Amino acid sequence: MRISMTKRMIIMLLLVGMVFAAIIGYQMFSARMMKKYLASQGRPAATVTTMKAQRQSWQPQLHAIGTLRAIEGVEVSAEIAGVVKQIHFRSGDWVKQGDLLLEIDSIGDVARLQSLRANRKLAEINLGRDQSQFAIHAVSKSQLDAARAALTSSRALEAQQQDVVDKKHIRAPFAGRLGISEVNLGQFLKPAQNIVSLQNIRTLFVDFNLPQKYIGQLHAGQSFLITSNAHAQGNRGQISAIDTVVNRNTRNLLVEGMIDNANGGLLPGMFVNVALDVGSAQQQLTLPQTAVSYNAYGSTVFVVQQKKGREKPTAQQVFVKTGDRRGDQITVLSGIHQGDIVVTSGQMKLKNGTPLIINNKTLPANDAAPTPQES
Repeated sequence: MRISMTKRMIIMLLLVGMVFAAIIGYQMFSARMMKKYLASQGRPAATVTTMKAQRQSWQPQLHAIGTLRAIEGVEVSAEIAGVVKQIHFRSGDWVKQGDLLLEIDSIGDVARLQSLRANRKLAEINLGRDQSQFAIHAVSKSQLDAARAALTSSRALEAQQQDVVDKKHIRAPFAGRLGISEVNLGQFLKPAQNIVSLQNIRTLFVDFNLPQKYIGQLHAGQSFLITSNAHAQGNRGQISAIDTVVNRNTRNLLVEGMIDNANGGLLPGMFVNVALDVGSAQQQLTLPQTAVSYNAYGSTVFVVQQKKGREKPTAQQVFVKTGDRRGDQITVLSGIHQGDIVVTSGQMKLKNGTPLIINNKTLPANDAAPTPQES
């Protein structure tokens, strides 16, 4: 009985082993057949956009960060202390040269001016009388000289007091735009206390620094373009002056430019990007920046290759050396040649030899001077 049970156990174990062996063999066979099938089908094709590498005329430029400064700008302040009697402006107003901005109480000063004016008129009368009497020898020469001196003194005192009254009527020294008011009606103003900022922003200065090695490439009247994060459209300007001293700490040269700001889109104190034109235009091989992939071991692009006997073109990765960037474009110094067809989007799924489906219905941006699109 025991022998028969043992035989049954052995037979069952053999059967189970045969079943497992059959399952494993089937799985290995299926995997092998699937691998052969995929190999026979080849790599799946990838859809990409492409363009032909071409040369374009690029103007060489120097780049710097600049600061805007008003061509005329002051903090309007009072020269004489007093109480604010009347305010004739509002914050942000545009004013003309000579416009009255603020009046300081001057009742006492006006009264003194009227008194001095009366004294001057009396001195004029006295001088006229003495001149008439001197002509008939009725008064001495010394009395006539004293009358002339009295009139001169009266005129000087009147002019001095008139200046005091005028200084209590604060006017715009030049045309421009006012800032935020810093005074209130009835406030006591101290001498040199700020009232409001006045900036002539129709034209602006741009101050920027360049390394001393570029001195030979700079001259007055040279054209440049400025852009900022607040005004991407850009403004053209020209160099107005070049400093005569190189900063001994930075070895940079200060350059002053001038731009038109008639629309008031830029304000003093803003920082801007300056692109200064130097030399003559050059022919550069350019691509959209989206065509270049950057890696730790270098920059690469995928070039489209069409080999005989293949229905679809394939991708071939090549190393390139890139140069300046401008807008959506980048210059390629080496690695590809004019006329090469380069993948501009869809490269993330590519490897060497990947078949390509080219669909150029929607191309990436490729503008050297892009402008914002209004919705």
